[in-house]
Amino acid sequence: MDTKKTLAQKLHSRKIKQPPKYIYLILARIWRMMYEKKLGMTIKYNVDPKKEKGPFIVVSNHASRLDYIFTGLAFLPHRMNFVAGYNEFFRSHLAMVFRLLQVIPKKNFVPDIYAMREIKRILKGGGSICIFPEGMSSISGANQPVALGSAKFLKSCGVPVYSTHIAGGYLTSTKYCLDERYGRVDVTVDLLFTPEELKTLTVDEIEARLHENLLQDDYAWNKREHVAFTGAEKMAHNMHDLLYWCPRCGSEFTMHGEGKTLVCTHCGNGATVDEYYDFHPLDETCVIPETPRVWFDMERARAAEAVREPGFTLTEHVKMGMLPLYEMLKKEDTCEMVGEGELTLDSTGLTYRGTRRGEEVELHMPIAQLPTYGMCTDVSRFYTFFDGEFCEFYPEGRTVGKWLHCTEEMHRFMGGKWKNFPNWEHRYDVTAGEAEKTA
Repeated sequence: MDTKKTLAQKLHSRKIKQPPKYIYLILARIWRMMYEKKLGMTIKYNVDPKKEKGPFIVVSNHASRLDYIFTGLAFLPHRMNFVAGYNEFFRSHLAMVFRLLQVIPKKNFVPDIYAMREIKRILKGGGSICIFPEGMSSISGANQPVALGSAKFLKSCGVPVYSTHIAGGYLTSTKYCLDERYGRVDVTVDLLFTPEELKTLTVDEIEARLHENLLQDDYAWNKREHVAFTGAEKMAHNMHDLLYWCPRCGSEFTMHGEGKTLVCTHCGNGATVDEYYDFHPLDETCVIPETPRVWFDMERARAAEAVREPGFTLTEHVKMGMLPLYEMLKKEDTCEMVGEGELTLDSTGLTYRGTRRGEEVELHMPIAQLPTYGMCTDVSRFYTFFDGEFCEFYPEGRTVGKWLHCTEEMHRFMGGKWKNFPNWEHRYDVTAGEAEKTA
């Protein structure tokens, strides 16, 4: 008797091809008409990729949900197979275009043999690939270090590697508010590695060049460029999901962003946010960091200090969702709810104790295997993969920002391989070895 295949089985049985030429170019023309002028998109070519004949890879900083459009338009008339998050292939409104454009699914922040195999097969057949090495669109407005294995994989492919550097993308489509805001987006195209360089450079040298080339802080960029973005009346909407700590009274989860005002409900510290994303303190007593990215990094520094305390634990009641087995997700859902329970982070890793599809379960991931989380849309929930299974968590409070900081910093403190940028190292005054003694 034939057994009905699950969506996951169908997805992994696909052999990816190069995207069909005419469909790709028609969709590109539509997106160009829809977005190029409206978003104020400019493209600067330091090299001309049109002269490239053979297969190549494009890497880009991952500023926003619109980066596929920014990068795809910059490389026309070349067609590329894009790599996207595995879980996105279970959402009905994306399924058709992903299949038409032969997008490659990749489980973020975990090894994925299927994705690597399909990428190399496309390259071997003469096609080209676009990868966002960070693995997730920017949370803070600045990019994060590239995912583990990115440099090693590029070296193994041995084809030219181009880059697009996107400035203004996050300010167009932030992680804390899903409204699109129109101002300006600058895209710069360059050649990052020749095949000969990939042969001679070490993996560490390749990773260092990736970080140098992709580094972007949109808030700092706009301090220089002073570009006005639309949506001024909602600039602070839900900003508290990222900026959850008050720099004046030290309270957590008392910040509230609504309209264009971000204010601490405990002490009144706050600011308005204008169309340039600049802060304007409510009065002379307010303590406001220079930009949201600076504020976000101050929270990270606090988290890095907190996880070093002996016996550190972060626990919260959560609802848990997973990907559907047979039917696509509807209405832009990112999972189907399957249970609830307690989620705990400590020096050993992440543990979920609760229900899953009607059964009591305990799931655990060692901290060495958990560098960070993915976020499907905004900062209201986060996901990871337990033994290859997608699990999305919805905390009771607006605490996702703290979960992100504490998990990343615990991973690093306990000797995890995913490090922060080198200019952060001076902030880590306790070694992983000392951490193990106190754990």
